[in-house]
Parts: sequence; structure tokens; C-alpha cells
Amino acid sequence: MKQETTEAAWKGIIKSLGLVFGDIGTSPIYTLTVVFALTRPTLENVMGIISLVVWTLIILVTVEYSWLAMSLGRKGEGGTIVLKEILVRLLKPGRQMAFVGFLSFLGVSLLLGDGVITPAISILSAVEGMHLIPGLEGLHQKAVILIAALITVVLFVFQSRGTDKVAATFGPLMVLWFLSLAVSGIISIAVFPGIVKAVSPHYAVSFMVENGLSGFFILSEIILCATGGEALYADMGHLGRRPIRRAWYFVLAALVINYLGQGAFIVTHPEVKSVLFGMVQWQAPGLYVPFLILTIIATIIASQALISGVFSIVYQGITTRIMPLLRVKYTSSHLKSQIFIGSINWLLMIAVLFIMFLFQKSENLAAAYGLAVTGTMSITGVMMIMIFSHTTKRWKVPFAVLVTVADLIFLLACLNKLHLGGYWSLIIASLPLATILIWTNGQRALYRAIRPLDLDTFLLSYEQIYATGKNIPGTGIFFTKEITVVPPYVIHCIIRSNIIYERNVFISIIRTDEPFGTRTRLIENLAPGLDGFEVRAGYMEVLDLEKQLKKYGIREKVIFYGIEDISSRNPFWKIFSTLKRQTPNFVQFYNLPASKLQGVVTKVEM
Repeated sequence: MKQETTEAAWKGIIKSLGLVFGDIGTSPIYTLTVVFALTRPTLENVMGIISLVVWTLIILVTVEYSWLAMSLGRKGEGGTIVLKEILVRLLKPGRQMAFVGFLSFLGVSLLLGDGVITPAISILSAVEGMHLIPGLEGLHQKAVILIAALITVVLFVFQSRGTDKVAATFGPLMVLWFLSLAVSGIISIAVFPGIVKAVSPHYAVSFMVENGLSGFFILSEIILCATGGEALYADMGHLGRRPIRRAWYFVLAALVINYLGQGAFIVTHPEVKSVLFGMVQWQAPGLYVPFLILTIIATIIASQALISGVFSIVYQGITTRIMPLLRVKYTSSHLKSQIFIGSINWLLMIAVLFIMFLFQKSENLAAAYGLAVTGTMSITGVMMIMIFSHTTKRWKVPFAVLVTVADLIFLLACLNKLHLGGYWSLIIASLPLATILIWTNGQRALYRAIRPLDLDTFLLSYEQIYATGKNIPGTGIFFTKEITVVPPYVIHCIIRSNIIYERNVFISIIRTDEPFGTRTRLIENLAPGLDGFEVRAGYMEVLDLEKQLKKYGIREKVIFYGIEDISSRNPFWKIFSTLKRQTPNFVQFYNLPASKLQGVVTKVEM
């Protein structure tokens, strides 16, 4: 039994390496290369920067995400929306709640923006390593971009196989990658052992004091080492808290050793341009090409880590009704969190390719990188402070404040990148943010515009019509937002058109603030021939509605649902109307039999 448990633990760790740590695991490819393109490689500077890198990993990833954020999961799920749902229970409706809602929308949007830049910089930086292969020194950058683009297309095509299969495939390769990083780092450290002293925070503090404002702005490049740290929390639902935490200790050790090794190599080879690739080529020229191939594979995995996180976040957004409905493919029969969203996948692919061709080089992309990451981290920190201050875990508040202050310092430093291309992070993030704001406000405005009827008023007419006995044999199902509130299309069907069955069932599906779990309730005899059926399901729950209906003996003949035909002069509502027309109806989201579905159109003026 113990052997089986140990085996399962190792499998979980290996899967975590494949699914979660690709992004942060490939940051050594470009982080120090970018930093020392702007900073003289003196011994003092190298010691200070390596110290900053080490302590950034400890504070922003280990403390903020591995310890604090991952302690706030809901039934195994993590992410910005989870933090929002936790706060919903703790705060009273008002300005604070509105502030939390906007923060969560912004956090989701920034992470989606990060999902575009991460694959672009990761894959492009790896392919650029081809320049160090003998005979390929003169390889044109356009050829590099085309190779990177081809790899990107293959990556996104592979997504439909599901993250469980992806993780199982990529995990062992990432084990090899991190071992390679560690071995390479140890070899360089052996040449200059003094670099180990850089683990002391003294060197980081000294560097910041001595360099002043320029040292502050270097933080915008240092943050590259922590990009992907947010995936620990966003991907928690895929594999669970324990294997991800265990895997992080292994990853942290490998990263620290490699960064120390790169620092040692810079001290002994100050002329080096591409630090990691130059170090490996110097250590083992014959192994450089295999290492480059492994690097490209690792960057593909890096992209995968965030893409899978994006799927989870979009799904949470759909089920919590902050995003339009999208078609979701469930890629695992036993893991509810294993999903693929085709429309998001292809939009991400197009955006990644666009960014690659726009920026041309990874060093240019580094200028746009960081704002989205530090923004997401800062939002996570603020929300954690609010949660801990309202719970029995108030003793964690000082730690949450510490990491949030660190996040904000990095964010301020990254603002310096705005004019260098950083504005693209904000442009990309603004698209999902605008969509969320238009969708959420549009849904509220639509609900007010359709003017639903309360149940008691509806029953006055319903009972009279039902009593005539001219009822259609069988069971008719009508979807309503709440059992006690009757939408206009139901009034049109039953009251105006006399479409009334021997048994009529009002179905209300309510998404709870828990990720998983389903509770159902049959409310019989609301009136003669009228029952209510209420389903409360977690926002990550894959709901088999047909199964739930059969469980209660509801065998529908026809399923009615409302379709709103929106007309408006307001440009925002016009966009909302377009979104509503172009996305699937909620009944399609639940995979109900198409032959039984009947959409009823209601004209709405907004």
C-alpha cells in the first residue's frame, strides 16, 4: 500500500513538471541574457543580480504562490476567480464587492494576455539558439521566426488531446530538462565556487542601494525569472496542491543551481551574449545540438503550462457568467477539470503568431513581458490580504502584505517598459477585459429589459388555462433563471400561445461559489401540472443534466428555452448583442438532445 502511495506521489510530481512548470522552468534561457544586455557584467553586478533572481523566486513564487495562494484553494481549484468566490462569502454587497469583482476581471484578463506573450517569447528564444550551431551562425532571423511559428502551430493542434495526456507525455521530458539545468549549473559553479555567496540577500540589497534608479528599473528584467509562477495556482485544479508543491521544491533547486552556474559563467566569460546556450556550448560542444532540441521541447511545454491554465480560467469565467458561453470539450472521463476550448485555443494561436511576427526577436519581446505577470501577481496579493484579514488566518496578513509590496515594486519597475512595447500587454489584456465588462453589464441590462413576471402573478392565468383540459400529452420543460421568476418567453408559450403540457417543469440551474458538487431539488405541485426543478452545481462541475432529469423521473417531450432578439442604439449593447448571437446558447452548453429543443424568440429593446 505504501509502495503504491509513493508511486502515485512520484507520478503526480512528474505530471506537475509537465503541466505546470514549463514556463518558469524555461526562464533561464533568456532571463540573464536580457539582464546583462543592459548591465555591465562586473563581479559586483553579477553577485547582486543573481541574489535578486534567487530571492525573487523565493518571495514571489515560493511564499506568494506555493505557500499563501495555494492554501486558499476551493475543492482543489485555484486562480483569480477562486479568490473572488471566496471573498463573495466574506464581504457584504457594496463598494468592496464591486472592487473585488473588477480586480478579478482584471486579473483574468492579464493572465489571458500573458497566455499570448509566454509561448511567443519561450519558443522564439529557444529557436534563436540555432545561431550557435556551427554552420548556422548566419541563419536569417526570418527563418528563425518561421521555424518558431511552425512549432507554435503544432503545439496548439496538440491541445485537443487533453492536458492529462499532455502532462503524462511531457513530464519525463521536463525531468530531463531540469536535471540538465542542474548539471550544467554545477559544472560552472565548480569553476567559480564564490558565486554561491550570491544566495545571501545582502548582495541583492547592496546592488539596489549602489545602483539607485537604474537598479530599480533592472527589476523589470529580473521578473522574467518568475514568469510562470502564477501557473502553480491557476493549474492547481488539474493535478492537486500536494504534487505541485512537491515538484516546486525540485524545480526551485534546479533553477537556483542553474542561475548560480550562469552567474559563474558570466564572471569567467564576460563577453558572452546568450548566457545559457554559451555556457552549455563551452561545457560540452558535442552535446549542444541535443541540448538545443531539448530546449525547444521544454519551451513547447512552457507554452502548454499557461495554455492549460487559460482553459481552466475561461471555463470558470463561463460557468460564473462573466464570459460568453463557448463550446467545451471534456478530454478526460475521470478528471472533471480536463478540458479543451477550441475557440480560445485557435484565437491564442493566431495572437501568438501575430506577436512573433510583430516583435521578430525574443529580446524585443522581453520588453513587452512582465507587465501582465506583475499585474496578475499584485492582484493576487491584494485579494489574499483581504481574505486573510476576514478569516482565522489573520497571522498570514503580514506575509501577504510583504509579497504584495514586492509585487507592486516589480509592477512599477515594469511600467518603464510601456514605451518599449509593454503597451502590447495592456492592449492584449484589454480585449478580454472589455468582453467581460460588456458581457456582465449586458446580462444585467438584458434581465432588466425583459421584465420577467413573478410566479404568483403568472399562476393566475396559468391555472385557468390548465383547467380547460386542452393540454398536450407528455412533459414540457422550460428554462428559467429562478423558479419564482417567469421569463417573457414562457408567458408567450403558455399564456399567449396556449402551449401547455400535461406536466410542465420549470428548470433553474444555479452555479454555486464552490468549484464542484451538485445538489438537486424537485419542487412538486407549484400548481396543477407544474413542478419546479432546481439544480445547484459548482462552477467547475461538468453537469449531466439529462441524467439528473431521469433520476427524478422527468422524461421530457420538448425543451423550451428563450432567445433574445436585441435591438439597441447603444454601441455597447450592440456589441453585447453580437456576442450573444455568435456564441452558443446555454442549452447547447449542456449537450441536450437537439431534436427536443425549441428556441422561443423574444424581442428586447435595450
